Amino acid sequence: MPVFVPDPSTVCTSAGADDLAACRAAIRAGSKSFFAASMLLPPRVRSSAYGLYAFCRLSDDAVDETGGDRAAALARLERRLTAALAGRPANHPTDRALAEVLARHAIPEALPRALLEGFAWDIEGRRYDTLSDLAAYAARVAGAVGAMMTLVMGVRDADALARACDLGVAMQFTNIARDVGEDARAGRLYLPRDWLDAAGLDADAFLSEPRLSPGLKRVVADLLTAADGLYARAEPGIAALPLSCRPAIRAAGTIYAQIGRAVEENGLDSITRRARVSGAHKAGLLARAALPKRRASGLSAPPLPETAFLVEAVMHHPIPAARRPPPWWDVSGQVVRVLDLIEVLEERDAFRRSAPS
Repeated sequence: MPVFVPDPSTVCTSAGADDLAACRAAIRAGSKSFFAASMLLPPRVRSSAYGLYAFCRLSDDAVDETGGDRAAALARLERRLTAALAGRPANHPTDRALAEVLARHAIPEALPRALLEGFAWDIEGRRYDTLSDLAAYAARVAGAVGAMMTLVMGVRDADALARACDLGVAMQFTNIARDVGEDARAGRLYLPRDWLDAAGLDADAFLSEPRLSPGLKRVVADLLTAADGLYARAEPGIAALPLSCRPAIRAAGTIYAQIGRAVEENGLDSITRRARVSGAHKAGLLARAALPKRRASGLSAPPLPETAFLVEAVMHHPIPAARRPPPWWDVSGQVVRVLDLIEVLEERDAFRRSAPS
């Protein structure tokens, strides 16, 4: 399927520089890992990414930290999303920025709705019997964000979207492995129930008194292994992104994967310790992510069953006709395509040189 890059001149929006600055500040305060990786994005993509992530951050905080009725907070978010989708955002920087991002990049309603559905599951206190059940949750709170970010970068290819969802689910698995103790003390448990049973752990007893044990270490280790498999599965999708966007996405995945390594370095203790990646280490990972990397195979693997609905929503979403100059006028776009072609040709040449004669 051809890549569609929406034309910003066709989008009517009331979001201004102050709105985008407010979104940037919210991300810098609330998601340091994403903010660090986003600095590698090209400016136009970065501004849309801030608008998208600011809404995600706002939603997470509103549902997670509301002292009153969390269901009412979610209902208010649903109404704000409906207004943004209709092009009539609430009078708030995040809402105006979100409305612009949704319209500019033809993001189907099912994707942000999936995010809020995941938050609804949190409010219900839903638990997950199997890893597949947990993946369905991760698809909503993280896979949907990965799919939306892919659209923000101008890519609507089904295979690339599937890999973006893989990356989102992997990141969420890493978060869950890191935050086991913090979540338990807040009355939340995400670890698959069948894994806990196999490790001899009673879920209710663990929630009442979260303690580190050999069985819990095995469960955390298994979840990190599942995440690592998804990070590897997601890697081929990075090559399907515009060349200028690849370092940021590779950096995001690398930083989150490193959180898993930090959990391991802490002896798989996610109860009394919180795994962190230092600023200096993040800087090194960012520098490495900017280096060219050989293409990985596996782009065309089918989406996970739990994320397939997100890919299908994009494939069935109508794309407004773009009113833009002819392709030869889009110099920056042509440069990216030429660089992509050069990369492909160089890799083919390298393969021929290494192949036995």
